Order: sequence, then C-alpha cells, then structure tokens
Amino acid sequence: MSLMQDSHVVEGKTPQNTSQSAYQREDFSHSPMLVFYEVTRACNLKCVHCRADAQRYCHPEELTPHQSLQLITQLTTFPKPPLLVLTGGDPMKRRDIFSIIAHARREGLEVAMTPSATQLVTTAAIRQLRASGLHRLAVSLDGADEKTHDDFRRVPGSFERTLRIISDAAAVELPVQINTTLCQHNLHQIEAMAELLDTLPIVMWSVFFLIPTGRGMAQQRLTPLEVEAAFARLYAQMGRRKYAIKTTEAPHFRRYVMQQSQENPEARARITAMGASAAGGASRLVGTNDGKGVMFVSHIGEISPSGFLPIVCGRFPNDSVVDVYQKSPLFVDLRNPDKLTGKCRRCEFREFCGGSRARAHAVTGDPLAAEPDCVYIPPACRT
Repeated sequence: MSLMQDSHVVEGKTPQNTSQSAYQREDFSHSPMLVFYEVTRACNLKCVHCRADAQRYCHPEELTPHQSLQLITQLTTFPKPPLLVLTGGDPMKRRDIFSIIAHARREGLEVAMTPSATQLVTTAAIRQLRASGLHRLAVSLDGADEKTHDDFRRVPGSFERTLRIISDAAAVELPVQINTTLCQHNLHQIEAMAELLDTLPIVMWSVFFLIPTGRGMAQQRLTPLEVEAAFARLYAQMGRRKYAIKTTEAPHFRRYVMQQSQENPEARARITAMGASAAGGASRLVGTNDGKGVMFVSHIGEISPSGFLPIVCGRFPNDSVVDVYQKSPLFVDLRNPDKLTGKCRRCEFREFCGGSRARAHAVTGDPLAAEPDCVYIPPACRT
C-alpha cells in the first residue's frame, strides 16, 4: 500500500527526504521512493485477500531486532533515501516496533505503518507510535458498513475498532490514511465509502485493486470493464472530498486521469492542482510501479520489486538492498518501458503508467506482459 509523506519531525537527524514532490523519474534508476519492510508475517486476522497469507506466529527466520536496524541504516545509503513503510502481517506483533520506528527517525527516514485493526492497537500504543516518530498510520476499511467490512476481514468488531483507531490517531495529531481493497464484495459501495470517509479525520484514501496472489482470490477480482467504470467513479470523487484519492496496483488509473486532462481544460487545471498537493500528487506524477520507485523487503529479508510481485532478487543481510535495487536484472528491466510486451510496449502512456507488473505476473507468469485489466487499446495497436 502506498503512502505519501508529511512534515512531522521528531528528535534526531533532519529528514533526508523531506519532500517527495522533489522526487523525479530519473531518480528511479538509483533510488526507490518507497520501501516496504514487512517486519513480520504474524497477524491475528485472516483477511480473505491477504497478500502475505499471514500466520498466527512469527517465522523462525524473521529478521532479528539487530538485523532490522541494520536494514534501516542501509536504506539511508541510497542517493535519495526513501520513505519507509512498515507492513506485515501486523507490525504491532513485533515487540520492538517502537524501537524500529525511533531508529529510522534518528537515521533521518520518515516512517509510515500499516497495522491490523486488533486489540494490540490500543490508545496508549497509538500515543507511543506518535512519540516514536511515526508520521502516518494507514488502516483498512473495506466496506461502508460494519457487515461488509467485518465479513471481508473475518473478525467481528473490526469495523468499529478501525473507527476507534482513527479517532485515537486524530487525538494525537497522527495523520491517517485509509486503504480499501476494491473487489466484487464492495464494488457497489464506492460512493458510500467516499461519503463515509468525508466524515472521518483522514488525509488520504488509497484504493487497492486486487492482485490474485496470497489469499487474494481470483473470483473477487474485477473485470477490465468493471475496473474502467470504477476509475470513472473514483475520478468523480476527486476534488469533491477533503482528502486525497489515489490507487494502488492500478497504474492505468494514471492513464485514465491523463486522458481526462487532455479532453477537458477544466479537468487539466484540476489535475494540476491535485498534482501539487503534498498529500497525494507526487507518486501519481512520477509514475511509480513495482520495482520502479518501489522495493519490498520481506520478514526474512527477501528483496522483491513489491509485495505483490514476489520474485526474489536477493536476500538481506547477505545482499545489499541498494545493489539489488540498482543492479538486479529484473529491477532494471521493470524500469525500462522498452522491455514491456504486448500493448503496454506500444502504449503512449507507458512512461507514466506501464500497467501493474504484479498483476501481469500473477495472471500470465510474465512480469513484463501487458496489464490484463486495462481496456485501453493504444492507437499503435488499432488496425
């Protein structure tokens, strides 16, 4: 899940990457904008879409506290240090999670986290997360009502607990992002979700389009026509809400937005304004993708282009995360639009979109294949 950066500073070094709006596409060759570190696979939930196929207990080869701190320190050696996103599993299952956050902040990195909505996220824990230096908390809401969300999360009370977490975070001025997995069970609720979120103290709504990996069930996946219709509905909400809206694993939404700007001068001005927003514009403008401005490190140190593209290209601490990102053949290919195949190779939006490499891999077995869920036919492919 993608998170953008705020300006909160705690005691320690001045953050080295204080404005991701300054991140340029040419930086992709040497530095990721976002590094997702899966601190553990342990989690008390059994969500039907779980990428990690999370388990009750931590893996015996999970990176140790010392190795986790070493990893974070190594991230600071990128030419342009990234935003660090702590994910899982449930990061709150790591007893040293507060120390990990504090260490990252001392090293000058900004840190976001995606905990599970369990009893571990207490009011006191949220206060401690803020005091440790966390700059954004991302929690999931997968329905506009309790039943829709709780059925998806398979834990009664999850909806209400998520609302309490949001309220507790607001009380300590910890910015909150909402992550929603959009699939068949809640596709009809886009507008209702947008309305609900407008009543909550959040800064961003990140809408994730399902990748059929882990527990991500293929039958929940949207059809390409449903995806395009969802783009139109999400676009209709942009600019109307007090929070930013972005997509995850749907880079072709950038194609849709750019098409609107080309056809409508009013929309072009609106998109320019959204692009200048510190909350959500930067990643959309530079065009991040799996392995392109994004890197994932698993709980046991496996290094991949993203959590949804689980092709292992190295393993920390034996391999340097900097070397893997900069030199791994797969990472290098993913950053080269000339390596794409099918209609993505011939698409005029390939520099900014490029299609979800994770979805291409999950559906076809080839991470460079055409985006399976995009309806757009480039002019070069129309015969």
